[in-house]
Amino acid sequence: MMDPTTDNAGTTGDPDTARASLEALRAEIAKAVVGQDPAVTGLVVALLCRGHVLLEGVPGVAKTLLVRALASALELDTKRVQFTPDLMPSDVTGSLVYDTRTAEFSFQPGPVFTNLLLADEINRTPPKTQSSLLEAMEERQVTVDGTPRLLPDPFLVAATQNPVEYEGTYPLPEAQLDRFLLKLTIPLPSRQDEIDVLTRHAEGFNPRDLKAAGVRPVAGPADLEAARAAVAKTTVSPEITAYVVDICRATRESPSLTLGVSPRGATALLATSRAWAWLTGRDYVIPDDVKALALPTLRHRVQLRPEAEMEGVTPDSVINAILAHVPVPR
Repeated sequence: MMDPTTDNAGTTGDPDTARASLEALRAEIAKAVVGQDPAVTGLVVALLCRGHVLLEGVPGVAKTLLVRALASALELDTKRVQFTPDLMPSDVTGSLVYDTRTAEFSFQPGPVFTNLLLADEINRTPPKTQSSLLEAMEERQVTVDGTPRLLPDPFLVAATQNPVEYEGTYPLPEAQLDRFLLKLTIPLPSRQDEIDVLTRHAEGFNPRDLKAAGVRPVAGPADLEAARAAVAKTTVSPEITAYVVDICRATRESPSLTLGVSPRGATALLATSRAWAWLTGRDYVIPDDVKALALPTLRHRVQLRPEAEMEGVTPDSVINAILAHVPVPR
């Protein structure tokens, strides 16, 4: 991949400049977050595909810091919502407020009216409030009192969640999970990465002050538009399309799964593969691009059989087995 060294956010709308600017996000986010390069790549892919990202990991692995660092490195408006058990749908989407001066109701926009929405600990709020994001994520609008209101573009939901076995969590319904383009798992850091984290804190790093850490904007809306246009021109051969379909159909036939990948999931895998191909400097998709994005794109779209789960089978292991058996096009 390219290693850009530009000092300012690209604003020319040129595809090569846009790629360099998006690649520069890695270096900026690394000033605040150690050792989470796959998650950074996933967030960039989601931006290119106009998709949303679900970040899962135990508390304390920098899920929230990662999204905040991304927002700081982009010239985009961002808002954060802390999902709690008492959060109401109107707290997210907005509501009508009575104005005593005009004796009329006026719409008060909620935090969803932004470019990058950080939905922190989304699975700690009841399903009713979780579902308030469905229309926003899918239709890019919210409807209040029968009136649809468009959200800004770009619009991305980056939701964090703790593993479902943790205290006080509500599993996300399948319909909501399917609206997330990618599910990225944030692992515990390696020993060396954890040493680096503690060293930074010992030297005065403050995770609440990203400007002091040197995180600066390196990409903006013009870069995103240029990049998206270039991704849309990335060639996908009929053989690659058939390969994506065969992978997704294999999940529906797996004896370990009660729910396989839907056609929406197949479309998502094709889109993320194109974005990854463009990021790596190609204008065409190869099978390795599909393999690289299969796990984060598909793992949350399948459902294990209870007996398979008891035997220690995971969605990742099922998908990896399918990738090993589906014939790869030449």
